[in-house]
Amino acid sequence: MEKKKAIFLDRDGTLIEEVDFLSTVEETKLFPFTTEALLLLKEAGFELVVVTNQSGIGRGFFDAKAVNAIHEKIRLALKAAGIEFASFHFCPHLPDAGCECRKPNTGMIRQAMEVNSYDMGLSWTIGDKELDLGLGINAGTRTVLVRTGYGSTTEKSLELQPDFVADDLLNAARRIVEIG
Repeated sequence: MEKKKAIFLDRDGTLIEEVDFLSTVEETKLFPFTTEALLLLKEAGFELVVVTNQSGIGRGFFDAKAVNAIHEKIRLALKAAGIEFASFHFCPHLPDAGCECRKPNTGMIRQAMEVNSYDMGLSWTIGDKELDLGLGINAGTRTVLVRTGYGSTTEKSLELQPDFVADDLLNAARRIVEIG
């Protein structure tokens, strides 16, 4: 079976506007460029996988049902434009829980790999935090830091070096398609 290529996408600050501890569908807002960016990636043959740390669950701010409702809103909004996600994954644990799923650990990517076989060398991880870059590096993908969300602040103190930095997801998608 031929391995597929994937884009592992951070959620908050990358796909949707950053809201500290986002807990409602009403607060969920796609960036204006998200649809166009994902269409470009889809047309280039990438499967789309969302990987997001959601420690608000572990902190008791909201539950998994709220996270799933937000993912359903995103899925339905983008399905109308012809965009399908291969899967959504989230880590509900606190930062110091020592779990395997919290970025930069690769548990969420391993979960995605249980459903689909991805070629990590052809895949990318895109996010606005150093944890996202760490996830991609640890999983063997190429990485992009976007300047949306926390990205502009993150860029100033990076210890890990992404393959490139982009102003937003659309600029990242254009560059990934150019690179091939």
